[in-house]
Amino acid sequence: MNLAFVESPVQLLNVLEWTHARGGHGGTTVVVLPPVDPMSRGQLRRMAELARDEGVTVRWQEARGETGAPLKALRALAGLVRAADRIVIGDPFSRYVQLLLSMARPRRVTVVDDGTATMEFTAQLARGERLVRWHRRGSRGPREMALAPVTAVARRSFVPSGHRTVEVFTAMPVETPEGVEVTSNTFAWTRDRFGPPTVTKGADLVGTSLVETGVIDTVPYQEAVAALARAHGATRYFAHRRESADKLHALESATGLEIVRPDLPLELIARRGPVGHTVLSFPSTVVHTLPLALAGTGVKVAVCDIAPQWLRDTASPRAQGFLSGVTETARDVQRLSPWRMTAAAEG
Repeated sequence: MNLAFVESPVQLLNVLEWTHARGGHGGTTVVVLPPVDPMSRGQLRRMAELARDEGVTVRWQEARGETGAPLKALRALAGLVRAADRIVIGDPFSRYVQLLLSMARPRRVTVVDDGTATMEFTAQLARGERLVRWHRRGSRGPREMALAPVTAVARRSFVPSGHRTVEVFTAMPVETPEGVEVTSNTFAWTRDRFGPPTVTKGADLVGTSLVETGVIDTVPYQEAVAALARAHGATRYFAHRRESADKLHALESATGLEIVRPDLPLELIARRGPVGHTVLSFPSTVVHTLPLALAGTGVKVAVCDIAPQWLRDTASPRAQGFLSGVTETARDVQRLSPWRMTAAAEG
């Protein structure tokens, strides 16, 4: 039995891409461990409907929010975890998923794409480092210290051995750890299932949660969005599911952009259409995935780098280098200078 754990709509999308690449969606059970924010939960429910339509067994398991929910979920899932021949993971950095993985001894482990986080995961695995998200400063508080043994056990599960194979299924350019099989995610299921889209004359702008994760300041972000919209004639802004309502309201007031809250991952929204002839983004997963999902449609994807002065003082020291790497490794995209955006905003 293949048992998958997902915590975001994108992870569930990429489980569907992985099962499609293997020749069919049957034989896989997906356990959805939903976050508490309403936008993510809404997208996950829509993705769960699509997965069920494809013949995937989906189990919705609350593991957050309510008192005692994590322990109840662990007890409910323990039997499934131990019986699984293959564990498929959407977020190897998730402490909860690491705890579940520490209970299992699967013969096969697959990590499906979680976007840019996959790049950092494979790099840390190849270098033998502990698993830390790129936007975290790396401080080890009491909670991190308490979970360190669990993380260490889970990390060993990502290392191939004589009785365990490890696969990474990804659309991202990754550093390949020794012995790990890397399989390309071409978004074939998305292209087969949706579209091709109607392409409009305007441009669309893709939002980012870099403000919410504490990487960049609100003011320069808003100025950059306004400058991009003016320079390229963008009319719609596709909000990231983690963007706050206050921030989006301010953007709408300052730029006149139509704010769109997608009910599915952007790769599916764009493929269904309509979509602008140019899609503008800051460094993020979509600069790697949209060219694949929109292959053959004539849509151009453009990415604007993050200027160093946009970063918060509290941002991780690794943030600038990581974001630059996301942009530099993107294929089939146009690169836009942040300096021109800054100058346009100031002018």
